[in-house]
Amino acid sequence: MSSDDDSVIEIVENRIQIGKLYVEINRVLKGREKAIIKMRYGLGDGKPRNQREIAQILGISRSYVSRIEKRALKKLFRQLNGSCKI
Repeated sequence: MSSDDDSVIEIVENRIQIGKLYVEINRVLKGREKAIIKMRYGLGDGKPRNQREIAQILGISRSYVSRIEKRALKKLFRQLNGSCKI
């Protein structure tokens, strides 16, 4: 197999993983968790935002955004990796 074939395989595998991530975000996360993850990583509009910007948009503190983000990422990690502890 050539390196071009390897590159194509890697691209396809990455797209499959990204697809799984989007499915899990929509399935596992609700409300603010989903909104914060999408805004933080630019998943809706391609524009990642920092915690301060998200806090202003949602009318909550930056530290609360941080706690919600951490909780949401733990949920996603557990879902994508079985019941592993963080």
